[in-house]
Amino acid sequence: MPTDWTEKYRPSSLSELRGNDSAVDDVREWAQTWDDHGEAAVLHGSPGIGKTSAAHALAADMGWETVELNASDQRTADDIERYAGRAADNATLGGASGSDDSGGRQLVIVDEADNVHGNYDRGGSRAITDLVKTARQPVVLIANDYYEMSRGLRNNTREIEFRDVSKRSIVPVLRDLCRKEGIEYESDALDRIAEQNDGDLRGAVNDLQAVAETADHLTVADVVTSDRDKTVDLFPFLDTVLKEGEDPAEVLRTSYDVDETPDDLAGWIEENLPKVYEGAELARAYDHLANADRWLGIVRATQDYSYWRYAGDNATAGVAAARDGTKGGWTRWNRPTFYHGSSNTADYVVRQIARHEGTSMATARREVLPFLAALTHHCKPREPTVQMAAAYDFEEEHVSFVTGSGETTNKVQSIVEDAAERRSELVEEHAGGAFAGQADASAVDDGTGDDATGGDETSGDATGDDDGSMSLAELGGGDDSETASTETGEDRGTGGSDAEAGEGDAADDAEEDEDQSGLTDFV
Repeated sequence: MPTDWTEKYRPSSLSELRGNDSAVDDVREWAQTWDDHGEAAVLHGSPGIGKTSAAHALAADMGWETVELNASDQRTADDIERYAGRAADNATLGGASGSDDSGGRQLVIVDEADNVHGNYDRGGSRAITDLVKTARQPVVLIANDYYEMSRGLRNNTREIEFRDVSKRSIVPVLRDLCRKEGIEYESDALDRIAEQNDGDLRGAVNDLQAVAETADHLTVADVVTSDRDKTVDLFPFLDTVLKEGEDPAEVLRTSYDVDETPDDLAGWIEENLPKVYEGAELARAYDHLANADRWLGIVRATQDYSYWRYAGDNATAGVAAARDGTKGGWTRWNRPTFYHGSSNTADYVVRQIARHEGTSMATARREVLPFLAALTHHCKPREPTVQMAAAYDFEEEHVSFVTGSGETTNKVQSIVEDAAERRSELVEEHAGGAFAGQADASAVDDGTGDDATGGDETSGDATGDDDGSMSLAELGGGDDSETASTETGEDRGTGGSDAEAGEGDAADDAEEDEDQSGLTDFV
């Protein structure tokens, strides 16, 4: 079996890497100053652009030994501790190769670090986070999608982004391989291979090797004429829509190769649009996004996904057509605020909303969460924000996620403290005299016939869960919740028997179902 050229000719020094000069400089600087900062680094970008090769080349340049872990294969906490934890915990390693300046360092390389997610992988994500926090050796994480990593992991690493390798950087590599392997070639053939792989250097090398095995003289005719069936990565696609693509029809065709649904694409484009567009072109682009949102609403209402095509047309080709020419420079693309990624915080927020409002996770994410974000933006006004935190049992990180405020600010912390106090008050208020010392407890027990008062006290169940939390309608301050409470109090004040109490509970449930009939009614 022939040797894989990507391994046979893997760069042995950072100086041999082609493309990504800025990222390579950042990697070198990170390593040379590691004793000063002690941070882990995450190298992220599309597959096949040299991230893992850069890590190994760095170790060779620094004279560091390497310990490599593939997080997709060893993804549990035990695996990570066994393969990488012990190495990262060693202060020095006798016998490490390299110069005296290496200090006996050992580089821990964790490949595919974005493929480990929380509880699904039995503590693997937390173990990697603990690894980078406590390591006494340099740690490099390799990831394709930076935002698939947990926020805790991103916050504790230095980000170094690798961009797709340009055609002009790929062709010299292919030319050098042909020289080393004694292969004659036409320049157009190498150009064609580079174009087909569109930024994927590893794919280009693999294609060259495959063609070279059947031809001594490489011509354009020897190269497969159809483009590689390759999924377009999201960040390069955003470049195409918002900055580079001049033909809207080509932008639309490219969108078909992005592994995202039209509603998700619209979210990414909307989040990043103001970074690039301005003035009249921004207004035109928002018009197209508004049209896309209307079509997405039709999809949700009818469950007919054939309408997705119209949403995609507006969100991609429409936005591209609104742009006045191409945009230069590099732009850092942000994840949409309400993107359904692997964030544990986002998962918790959406799950709490869905549970308390009796909706699906999808409805909570797409409809309720954006409404709450608008209502409590930057914790203004304060009172609805406190009510929200109390209703859904949110901590600082959850309030920060919804409102866009800093998690560690005094404002958010005080809101969470007030919400905890509010929940305690509600639990006591809705307990129906279950707590000793409540004024209405004697009224219920002395048989004086004042059960209606107790009924009013407990009628809050019509709009809240058993733990004293509030529904979405109550958070909005609508009158419907008060009406439901009064009517339920009358039902429960007609008697004290268990049967009648059961009827009151049924009325409570009916009122609650009516009260939570949907976000549209509330708005």
